[in-house]
Amino acid sequence: MTIVYDKSFEGFLTLIYKVYYEKLRPQFIKTQMPQSLFSDDIINIETDLELAQKVLKALKEKFTKQNFERILNIFMCDTKEFELYLLEYIMLGFKEQKQLNNINIEAVRYIDTLEKELFRDVHLMYGFTRFEELEDGTLYAKIDNKFNIVYFLGKHFIKRLGDQNFIIHDIKRELAFLKSGEQKSVQKVSSFDIPSYSQDEQKFKKLWSSFFNSVAIESRANKKLQQNMVPLIYRAYMTEFTAEE
Repeated sequence: MTIVYDKSFEGFLTLIYKVYYEKLRPQFIKTQMPQSLFSDDIINIETDLELAQKVLKALKEKFTKQNFERILNIFMCDTKEFELYLLEYIMLGFKEQKQLNNINIEAVRYIDTLEKELFRDVHLMYGFTRFEELEDGTLYAKIDNKFNIVYFLGKHFIKRLGDQNFIIHDIKRELAFLKSGEQKSVQKVSSFDIPSYSQDEQKFKKLWSSFFNSVAIESRANKKLQQNMVPLIYRAYMTEFTAEE
């Protein structure tokens, strides 16, 4: 059996409801209808917000805070096919929460490993995120990451930047964490005009690039090691790698 859903969190919660109450046993969970005409037993789940709310309430009531947050965290790993494992993890939790600590169970082990991978990535981006100053003083950072991490970065930089307004913009997902005064939110950004930078921003870029080049010892340059230490995926919007482009 193949279940198809729309990749939204509400859609996945609807899927959980259908699997639980209709006794479905999916072998595959897809976010697009299979191309093959020979695919048998395909069920397309239409997102139902009422059913999703019921499942969300049940998760909050049944699961510990840590296990509930883990479910949310795994859903941020949107480039991975985690759905079958997460479904099994949730069904297991509804039966017995203690089993969610048993890493001998494949689904639990997979979820635990994937969450660790997510937060390794988040912690790397704490250091690799680069802000630029806009005309109104707002700090603006662009990221392009394999996971959906703008929320985690936003929470981190609220603590680091204090009262400073900032935007963290996930280019690929068209999402942005916005902090303006007391307002904090993650919003869909379908289009975004190229921002106007402050007059000092280009000076800052040149200073940063000069510093980066001055501390480098040309005779000891090791591009392969540098790429291992700062993978290419993190360089796209890092000032020290883009200032001279």
